[in-house]
Amino acid sequence: MMGSTLAKCAAVDLGIQWAGWAVASALKTEKFYDLAGSGTFILLAHLSRMWGGAGHIRQNVQTGLVTAWGLRLGSFLFMRILKDGQDRRFNNVRDSPGTFFVYWSVQAMWVFMTLLPTLMLNSEKRDEALGMRDYIGWGIWGLGFATEAIADQQKWLFKRDPDNAGKFIQSGLWAYSRHPNYLGEILQWSGLWLSASSVMQGPQHLSVVSPLFVWFLLRHVSGIPILEKQAMKKWGSDPGFQNYVQNTPLLWPRPRF
Repeated sequence: MMGSTLAKCAAVDLGIQWAGWAVASALKTEKFYDLAGSGTFILLAHLSRMWGGAGHIRQNVQTGLVTAWGLRLGSFLFMRILKDGQDRRFNNVRDSPGTFFVYWSVQAMWVFMTLLPTLMLNSEKRDEALGMRDYIGWGIWGLGFATEAIADQQKWLFKRDPDNAGKFIQSGLWAYSRHPNYLGEILQWSGLWLSASSVMQGPQHLSVVSPLFVWFLLRHVSGIPILEKQAMKKWGSDPGFQNYVQNTPLLWPRPRF
């Protein structure tokens, strides 16, 4: 049952991303790229719960948390690109169908890898009583959700203020981490894995690759390296920015004494 559900979810995932690529490539736009990704997360979470057929409390909570994450982040990113008009990640991509296809295919892999613990949980008929691991996991998810949402909102409001034109944000959560939104993202998927692991057996625990994959992707591939390079190019000679970089952790906050 689990293998069948995972295979069907993988097929749906690829189908959506490749259909999205076909439309986006024809229109030469990336405006619904992130929206398609977050929407696929929500759809697969609910499909796996439906195909799994158990409907245990843990599965329902997990699916609800994925839905909350997808609705918030997807709508935020969609509103942002509508305001900005474009996503700089795609400046040399949207006019190249082949490269654009790679980006959409990578998104399919990102969705499946990140959602794997939830898909496995929702495909499991066996259940365990809710315990401390679930409550800690959901608490970590809640902390991550709040961190990401607050950080995104703080930066959104900062950039909307004309007085901040050409400046970098270093207030609010951004005073404790240079990328607090990514910290929140990592915490959310770590918490979801922890709760899902309550019913895992043997090799199923290898799905811990999910939060590790999110961390690796954001820390070393598509998130922080790109933004840090852009920031250094823009403010690298600014003494205020140099001081900010020197005294503010890249990702994980540290106590201040």
